[in-house]
Amino acid sequence: MIDPALFDPASISDEIKAQNADIIARLGALPDPWSVPPAVVRERRRQGLGPFPPLPKSPRATTITIDGPAGPLPLRIIAPEEPKGVYFHIHGGGWTWGTADEQDPYLDRMADHCGLAVVSVEYRLAPEHPYPAAHDDCEAAALWVVREAKARFGSDRLFIGGESAGAHLSAVTLLRLRDRHGLTPFRGANLFAGCYDLSLTPSVVNWGEDKLVLNTRDVRIFADNLCGPQVNRRDPDLSPLYADLDGMPPALFSVGTRDLLLDDSLFMAARWASFRNRTDLAVWPGGCHVFIRYESAMAEQALSRIDAFVSSL
Repeated sequence: MIDPALFDPASISDEIKAQNADIIARLGALPDPWSVPPAVVRERRRQGLGPFPPLPKSPRATTITIDGPAGPLPLRIIAPEEPKGVYFHIHGGGWTWGTADEQDPYLDRMADHCGLAVVSVEYRLAPEHPYPAAHDDCEAAALWVVREAKARFGSDRLFIGGESAGAHLSAVTLLRLRDRHGLTPFRGANLFAGCYDLSLTPSVVNWGEDKLVLNTRDVRIFADNLCGPQVNRRDPDLSPLYADLDGMPPALFSVGTRDLLLDDSLFMAARWASFRNRTDLAVWPGGCHVFIRYESAMAEQALSRIDAFVSSL
């Protein structure tokens, strides 16, 4: 069982307490992101005016374009000289914001520490492109990775993962490859702070207005943007928490106790394990949503845990 001590406020370090207070204060002083069009918020994020600090771009990153379901589909690649495998990465941003080049230092780390070529997909964003646009793009990019990994990177040792909406789309992509193509090619899944129930879990509904990266209103609007007129938000293609999870790869679920999507990871990890899949669950005291985007001793510990998980497979 999960150690209840992880949820004790006394378990939260002074560094994380101060970091969380700073995030709430800083975001509370920014304009309401829902008062302007999504394109404006995306540009603000690129300038470092969003919830996460801006990160430098990797000098070794390259971008290629493949044929996607609705036209050219960009893939951002960061690779070591001799890859030991390939990591298919899907970025977060509530299916509405975010880009494939927004977290290069994290992807550089995956290349350096785990020896993986990282392929990050620039999928279409809602609300301009609601469901199933992002799902279709991620499926197409994953099929490209499966097909091209050996020839392009010299390895068919494959991993998949992402953060927040990217973790959700990673789970959906695994299910689509199994159900639509009869493929289970990934050795492991790194799923960080995902949203797996678009009808919203209790921790989301009960969170309230505190802007610790996200609040209840944000997740509701993100879900509305993605789903559009789709009525059944418990369709497994939208909410993988309700899917048949048989035959899924080993997965590491990571989440902080001060993440409003806490229940999503706790519930999804339990269901993953109930289908006899190897399941690792890392719960981090006081961690906000995708806390690895902020420097801290705990962020380094969480990233090291991911490194160890990937390297073990």
